[in-house]
Amino acid sequence: MGTMHHFSFGWLTPTLSYLMACVGAALGLRCTLRALSATGASRRNWLLTAAAAIGSGIWTMHFVAMFGFTVDGSELRYNVALTFLSLVVAVLVTGLGVFVVGHGRHRGRSILLGGLTTGLGVAAMHYLGMAAVRIHGGIDYDPGTVGLSVLIAVGAATVALWAAVTIRNAVAAGGASLVMGVAVTCMHYTGMAAVHVHMEPARTALGGAAPMEFVFPLAVGLGSFLFLTSAFVALSPTVQERAAYAEATELTIEDFHPGEPAGHPAG
Repeated sequence: MGTMHHFSFGWLTPTLSYLMACVGAALGLRCTLRALSATGASRRNWLLTAAAAIGSGIWTMHFVAMFGFTVDGSELRYNVALTFLSLVVAVLVTGLGVFVVGHGRHRGRSILLGGLTTGLGVAAMHYLGMAAVRIHGGIDYDPGTVGLSVLIAVGAATVALWAAVTIRNAVAAGGASLVMGVAVTCMHYTGMAAVHVHMEPARTALGGAAPMEFVFPLAVGLGSFLFLTSAFVALSPTVQERAAYAEATELTIEDFHPGEPAGHPAG
């Protein structure tokens, strides 16, 4: 049995990973809420943005936390194809979940189905990401703890989607994102608690890429995407704000040109 360390950099990696989970959840919930107020292509675009936000936020959270994971007597490398696949799965499956919520006719059933789909996507991303890990040995899992981590993922996703379609207050929505961040982080470390490593003599060099060669640049890029997109969404007006602006504009035109149709001022 190998000796593992999950907090090699102290509280730095758990704190940063929790922050990324919160940002991804907040952006995803906000975009899902915008989608429910929109129609047509606008709804589709908001749902796509929500899927990208939740999927990349969870992926970034996982791999930032993995920077604190070390195994005594072995270096750590990642299979590039599987690591990339874990990101694609995270975005596609969580996207399927938010589309179910965004287009479902029965709100309660849509939330349950969307939460199940999204939660399974979170779990699939986690264990695909772990399958990409290369050490001088093998990795096994405790089935009971794995099952618990999947239940946490499904529960967290269901609560988050419920919050997205129920909570309209900005402060409450922010609180829901913090709770979602806790749940996603708990799912990750519950999944890591299921890990057992078996060391083997190092006969050949490990394949794959070192974390700083591949995972770190990708995590920084996705983190930047989340923060920049969050700023854009926060600054973009909602449907209600655009309607209020249009109404105020029409009233202003009426004030300057009483009795004339709005939108057709005198030349």
